[in-house]
Amino acid sequence: MNFHLTEEQESIRKAVRDFAEREIKPIAHELDDEARFSPEITRNMGQLGLFGISTPIDYGGHGMDTLSYIIAVEELARVDGSQAATVAAHNSLGIGPLFYYGTEKQKQKYIPQLCTGEALWAFGLTEPDAGSDSRGTRTRAYVDNGEWVITGSKIFITNGSSDISVGATVQAVTGETNGKKEFTTIIVEKDTPGFTRRAMHGKMMWRASDTAELFFDECRVPYDNVLGKVGDGSRIMLSTLDNGRLSIAAMGLGCAQGAFEMALNYAQERKQFGQPISKFQAIGFKLADMATKIELARTLLYKACWLKDNHLPFAKEAAMSKLYCSEIAKEVADEAVQIHGGYGLMKDYPVERFYRDQRLLQIGEGTSEIQRMVISRYIGC
Repeated sequence: MNFHLTEEQESIRKAVRDFAEREIKPIAHELDDEARFSPEITRNMGQLGLFGISTPIDYGGHGMDTLSYIIAVEELARVDGSQAATVAAHNSLGIGPLFYYGTEKQKQKYIPQLCTGEALWAFGLTEPDAGSDSRGTRTRAYVDNGEWVITGSKIFITNGSSDISVGATVQAVTGETNGKKEFTTIIVEKDTPGFTRRAMHGKMMWRASDTAELFFDECRVPYDNVLGKVGDGSRIMLSTLDNGRLSIAAMGLGCAQGAFEMALNYAQERKQFGQPISKFQAIGFKLADMATKIELARTLLYKACWLKDNHLPFAKEAAMSKLYCSEIAKEVADEAVQIHGGYGLMKDYPVERFYRDQRLLQIGEGTSEIQRMVISRYIGC
């Protein structure tokens, strides 16, 4: 394996970093404070090419490799977790299932518009009583006069309620065989009668991303809106999460990198006892440990991307990356606040936002406990 980045990958890193510093950083605090999703930034990210970045050109994407996509998410998260979440969820959970499991007609209908930044797509799996246990899904669908009739609800759905969110892929129970539920994934467009969406507020983290509840009240969609085959819903959802774990890992890596840089800069500028606090061994050692953990996290994540790009099994490494990068984000953000001292607890300093934003990474798209369960199965436990 060679993790030396290509000229194109280095160019992507620079372009996204420059964009994040120029377009996002100046207003990240304001958007977080107001808990406001920004369609303008989303459109600008689309113009930069961050939606459909690894989707084939034939469907309006940019045809780049997985590592290029992960680098882009990493660089966004280095500045703002909310914008990184919008891009990660849309690409991995929104476009991903449509591309991998959609019919040619479905792909041509939905994916091109989703690669522009003008439209977002959601992934409806989590429910009030079905989180880590995805088979606890209670949303149900049955066929009536050639249509699916859906009843139920979803919660904590990224990109689910904004004005530019145009639909969702939803898992529903569509039958039962020998006492086991049959799950099917169904495409639901935003203006479908019986489908309502509600933005969720009062979040601790990712306050500038769009998080929604979705409600289905005898919601009717055409039978052809099945994504994949009837009964394949659980397989589709779980494989989608394998891919999604890489982007959440990238968010953890970027969050850690951003928090580390803030801590390093602060330690070099802050003086106590007549010298920068970075000169004190207690602080220097903290920074050394942070830098080491970040490098280890990056190497593990890039290896998982290399495996995927070379069409090799990568599910174990994806789970490891998601686990390790999210845990490192927690550790590095915590130490970064410690280095800032009292200032790290004030909203005027962005490290406070990073400390909040990292917390979801150990929960979303499979908790750290679930990742350990997945890994333990792969190693034979």
